[in-house]
Amino acid sequence: MTSVYFVRHAQPDFSWNDTKTRPLTDEGKADTEYVVKYLMDADISAVYSSPFRRTIDTVKGLADMLRLDIVTIDALHERTIGKRTESDFLDYARHQWDDHTYKAQGGESLSEVRERNINVLEPLISRHENENIVIATHGTSLSTILNYYDSSYGYDDFMGIINLMPYIVRVDFESGKYLGRTDIFSCKKVYNG
Repeated sequence: MTSVYFVRHAQPDFSWNDTKTRPLTDEGKADTEYVVKYLMDADISAVYSSPFRRTIDTVKGLADMLRLDIVTIDALHERTIGKRTESDFLDYARHQWDDHTYKAQGGESLSEVRERNINVLEPLISRHENENIVIATHGTSLSTILNYYDSSYGYDDFMGIINLMPYIVRVDFESGKYLGRTDIFSCKKVYNG
């Protein structure tokens, strides 16, 4: 069996405008210790991450403790939002979950985010057959992956994790076939993105 531990990043500093370099808050930095606590004995063989600073910083302590490099993969980055017409982000998110092909000018649809992530994930699952790996990710990216394997996962589930930072979920596969998912840990925060 192959287990992928998806780690949604810890609490970021939403006042930081550049989403790629957005750091964790002091509280978010402290909460990365939970990632170490819950995964240090999980027999992790590799750590992958979105190239965004907040995801890398969330798993850095774990990777350092396990003496593993963090391999960043550009295609694991968070959804590109673009110039949306909705003034409220949650209205925009609802619109996207209602229509997975909907996107703002210069942005990505949920279908595109899902395809981009699955195109990375499936080769990693094959490469690490019968191993446990970590993938540091984002809320929307993770939600589209979970939706791919379980079509009942939708907007309400996405909203259910929007305040969870960090959030760790294990997804199990046997010979590349999805077996199920198990919540490992979550830390509830106030989303104000």
